[in-house]
Amino acid sequence: MNDTHSSERDLAIRLASDKVTSGQLYERLEQRIARQTVSQDPDCADALRHYLTDDIAPTLEGMGFSCRIIENPKSGHPPLLIGHRLEDPELPTLLTYGHGDVTNGQDELWSGELMPWSTTFEHGRIYGRGTADNKGQHSINLAALESVIEARKGTLGYNLKMLFEMSEEIGSPGLEEVCAAYREELASDLFLASDGPRIRHDMPTLFLGSRGVVQFRLTADPGNGGRHSGNWGGIITNPAAELCNAVSTLISPTGRILVDFLRAPAIPEDVDRLIRDLPVGGSDGDPWVNPSWGEAGLTDGERLYGTNTLEIVGFNAGRTDKPVGAIPEKAEAILQLRFVKGTDWQAVERNLRDHLDARGLGHIEVQPAGGYAATRLDPSHPWVEFVTRSATDSLGEPPSVLPNLGGTIPNHCFSDVLGLPTVWLPHSYPSCNQHAPDEHLLEHIVEEGVRLAAGIFWDLGTPDGRRFAERAPGSRETPLDA
Repeated sequence: MNDTHSSERDLAIRLASDKVTSGQLYERLEQRIARQTVSQDPDCADALRHYLTDDIAPTLEGMGFSCRIIENPKSGHPPLLIGHRLEDPELPTLLTYGHGDVTNGQDELWSGELMPWSTTFEHGRIYGRGTADNKGQHSINLAALESVIEARKGTLGYNLKMLFEMSEEIGSPGLEEVCAAYREELASDLFLASDGPRIRHDMPTLFLGSRGVVQFRLTADPGNGGRHSGNWGGIITNPAAELCNAVSTLISPTGRILVDFLRAPAIPEDVDRLIRDLPVGGSDGDPWVNPSWGEAGLTDGERLYGTNTLEIVGFNAGRTDKPVGAIPEKAEAILQLRFVKGTDWQAVERNLRDHLDARGLGHIEVQPAGGYAATRLDPSHPWVEFVTRSATDSLGEPPSVLPNLGGTIPNHCFSDVLGLPTVWLPHSYPSCNQHAPDEHLLEHIVEEGVRLAAGIFWDLGTPDGRRFAERAPGSRETPLDA
């Protein structure tokens, strides 16, 4: 990079940093947090739409985008927004994404004077519902993008497309269908966006996909209703005991998956090199990591990022708050499989049914609750090299590269449906309390985030960025698996 380009790049990063120190970024974030865009609440339908029409669209239009609202193909769900900023059809094209919906505020559970629908600054944290997931993250990227356009005097040096949705927190209904229907319009060379956490608060991170998820409900209901445990105990089925035993055939007492159809394939060597020595936990607010839990013989990084986990996320039978001497009417468990690429997740329901039937548990009902595919871009892909190099230039040290996030995001819509190489730049960290009371961003991650994003948005418009677009697989014409 010559000195002129370097000084102009530094200007773009400085302008982005100024938006933090001046408070401009935080003022915009405060306005966005105040919008109660809860996708789980039907009463928030207007707020969800207005977030796009009254906030995101005007912000993008101010940067030279043309925007339009796309009605959700899934009836009863909020709309999406597609924005375009076209400079030259011959230039590379970037697709980016954000979601403006949030989970329930849980207002009464926040600490002290903290509130979900306004931002509060305390001890290097910015509290508010959506600060980490995802309003804060896309606000960082929009501020960085604005700064690069300003530094380049109104140009980027590439084309940019933007896709916003408002229902990610309820499983992104309609997103996959919109990507399929508008595949040609959304065609790009690279997908780059921000969601999810870094590995740790002090470790700038890139990740290239996510684990998939399948959720299902198991129900044991003998049909007897609730019955007195003294009068009928020992001669009628206890559904709670039955369901506990059914689950114990799937998960060991130490959290290890016991059946092959739920287990992960072997970790590829190029993936294992990136994850085996990664630190997990150890920061303030992080939970205690149990070295004996889950798959045996794996490091913490391998257990979190390289294998499958089966978790009981809900269990209900009888009452524990006001117990009565009665056998429960029924028992229900919600199980969630987080899985890596290569798992036959679409066969889980059938295999689970066969597994229970073979053990005389055919009367336990299995109800699937949907899922996402696992995704993972090849770590040796040229765009990974490009974004890693840019991040290194901005921070003076390389970021950590995760082959896939431990959690799940709708990355398959971009990697599989649109056929794009996907790189994510998270601006949060694992203990941010997303989906819980006291959700927050860390100020130092915001400051690093705008520098990282501005550097990448700048570098994409350089001759080096155009060279990478020419040689990278997964172009506008060719899906990765074609």
